[in-house]
Amino acid sequence: MRRLIAGFALAFLLGLGGLVLGRTWLLESRQIAAEPASAIAIDAEIAARHLAGAIRIRTISHGTGAKAEAKAFRKLHAYLAKTYPRVHAALTRETVADFSLLYHWKGTDPDLKPLLLLAHLDVVPIEPGTIAAWTHPPFDGVVAEGFVWGRGAMDDKASLIAIFEAVEYLLQEDFQPARSIYLAFGHDEEIGGFQGGAAIAELLKSRGIVFEFTLDEGLVIAIDQMPGVKAPVALIGVAEKGYVSLELLARAEGGHSSMPPPETAIGRLARAIRRLERHPMPAALRGPAAEMFAAVAPEMDFSLRLQFANRWLFDPFLLRRLEEMPATNGMIRTTTAPTMLAGGIKDNVLPSEVRAVVNFRTLPGETSAGVIDHVKRALDDPGVAVRSLDPVFEPSPVSATDSAPFRLLTRTIREIFPDVIVAPGLVLGGTDTKHYVGLSEASFRFLPLRLTSDDLKGIHGTNERLAVTNVGEIVHFYTQLMRSAGGQ
Repeated sequence: MRRLIAGFALAFLLGLGGLVLGRTWLLESRQIAAEPASAIAIDAEIAARHLAGAIRIRTISHGTGAKAEAKAFRKLHAYLAKTYPRVHAALTRETVADFSLLYHWKGTDPDLKPLLLLAHLDVVPIEPGTIAAWTHPPFDGVVAEGFVWGRGAMDDKASLIAIFEAVEYLLQEDFQPARSIYLAFGHDEEIGGFQGGAAIAELLKSRGIVFEFTLDEGLVIAIDQMPGVKAPVALIGVAEKGYVSLELLARAEGGHSSMPPPETAIGRLARAIRRLERHPMPAALRGPAAEMFAAVAPEMDFSLRLQFANRWLFDPFLLRRLEEMPATNGMIRTTTAPTMLAGGIKDNVLPSEVRAVVNFRTLPGETSAGVIDHVKRALDDPGVAVRSLDPVFEPSPVSATDSAPFRLLTRTIREIFPDVIVAPGLVLGGTDTKHYVGLSEASFRFLPLRLTSDDLKGIHGTNERLAVTNVGEIVHFYTQLMRSAGGQ
C-alpha cells in the first residue's frame, strides 16, 4: 500500500512538474514587431537648451488655494511663442483660466476623431534647506555633463518642450495631419489641476469633442527596475488610482496631565491608526497590474517566468513578494498612508480632541465608499469619528490594451526605442487626465523618460535632471506619434 501511495504521489508530482514546465515553455512574447524609425533632423542639443530656458521660468505651484504666479506663467507663454514661431502661426491658441493653454492643429479630415496630447506648465517648489544639495541651482537651467538640470527637467517641462519641438519640426517639413491634433497644457497640475486642466476639459466637453485617444505624462521607461527583466521596460499607464483622504477624530476629557484617564484621546487615535496599518485593504493581482506582468513575463528569467506562467499555483507566493515592496504593493491594493496628525497645545495639558488624516489610493474596481466601510470595520470604535475630505477622485476607467490606439502607441514606442519591452501599467499617483474622463475611451499616461530607480528620486526631489540624448528621443517619439496617429 505504501508503494502504491508513493507511486501515485510520484506520478502526481511528475505530472504537475510537466504541466508547470509546459506552460512556461509555451509562454510567447507579446511584443509587437516594429522596424526602427528613420532618423530625422532633430538637434537634441538645441532642444535641451530650449528646455533649459523653460526651466529658468519659475512657474511654481505653491499649494492648494495659493494664487498662481501670473508674471511667471505669462513669461512662459511669451517664451513658447518666441521659441516656436511656426506653431504659433499655424495652430490656434486659447488661454484658459488665465494661465493654461489650449492649441488646435486642424486636420484635413473632419470625420476622424482628433488626438489630444497633454502636459503641464507648473512645477513643485524646492524643499526648504535643500538648495545647497543641488549640483546646479534648481532654476538656473544648466546644461552640463550631458544633462539638463533643474526643477521641471523631468516633471513636466520635458514633455511640454518636446511636444512643441515635434510640432515645430513637422511644420517645417510641411506635414499636415489628416486627424486634428489638440495640445492642452494646464497650469496647476501639481496641486490637482482644478483650475487649469479641469477648465480645459470642461471647455472641450462643451464643444462636444471626443478624442481617438489622449496621452499625458505618467509612467516611464524603467531601467533595471523590473525583477527578472534585463531590457528597459516602457510602461504605458492605462489607468490611474483613485484618491480619498479620511479624517479620524478622537475625543476625550481634557485636563491636567498629572491625572490622566486610562485612555487618552491621543492613545485612542494612535490605536486607530495602528489598526489601519495592521489591516490594509486586501491585495489581488488583477487589472492593469496583472496585464503588466502578463506582458513582461515572457521576457523574464526562467524562475520568474515559470511563476507568472503558472499563477494558478504561485499566486499566494507572488502576492507576498509584491507586498514587500512599496512600488509593487501599490499596484495590487488600495494603499493606506497616515499623513497628518494634530492635537495638543502644551506638554502638561491633555487634549480633548486629536485629529489624523489618512490618505488612500484606490485600486481600479474599488470605490471611496468601500474604503470608508473598510476603515469603520477595521477600527470598530464608535469613539473615533470618520469623515471624508475633499477632493475625492474615484479610480479612472481602465483603457483597453487590445484597442487600435494602444497598438499604435506600442508600435511607436518600439519604433523609437527598439531596445525596450512595452507593457501596460497602473499610475499610482495622479495626472491631469483625471479631468478628461469621458472625452475618450482610450486614455494613456506615458512619457519616454529613461529612468533608473535613482533617477526617479529627482522627480519632486533634489537634482532633477534629464539626459540630453533622452530629450532628443522624446522629441522623436512625439514626432513619430503625430505622424502615425495624425496621418497625412
